[in-house]
Amino acid sequence: MSGVGLDLLEIERLERAIERRPGLATRLFTDAERAYAASRARPGQHLAARFCAKEAVAKALGMRAWSWQDVEVPSGGEDAAVVLHGDMAARAGELGVQVAVSLTHTRTMAGAVAVLR
Repeated sequence: MSGVGLDLLEIERLERAIERRPGLATRLFTDAERAYAASRARPGQHLAARFCAKEAVAKALGMRAWSWQDVEVPSGGEDAAVVLHGDMAARAGELGVQVAVSLTHTRTMAGAVAVLR
C-alpha cells in the first residue's frame, strides 16, 4: 500500500482561531506538541505545521473521521517523527504501513506532506 497526503494552511488563520477560542489548541494538539511550539519564537508557525501534518496523515490513510489527538508530531525538524494513536494507528496497522511526514513553513504559510511506506 502506498499513499500521499498534503495540506497547506495560512498561519495567521490558525493563530486567530486559537486567540478567539483558547481551548481549541488543547483539542487539536497534544501536550507534547503544545510544549514544543511554546518553546519556539512564534508558536503559531509550529502548531500550523502540525495541524497540516495531521490533515496530511488523515488524507494519506484515507480517514474520513478521526481524532486530532490520534496524530502526534512532538518534536521539530524537517523530517519530523509522527506518532499514531487510536483509530489512526489501527488504520495504519490494517494497511501494514508506516507513516513519514515532512513539515515546512514560511512567515505566512505552513505545510506538510505525509507518505505511507
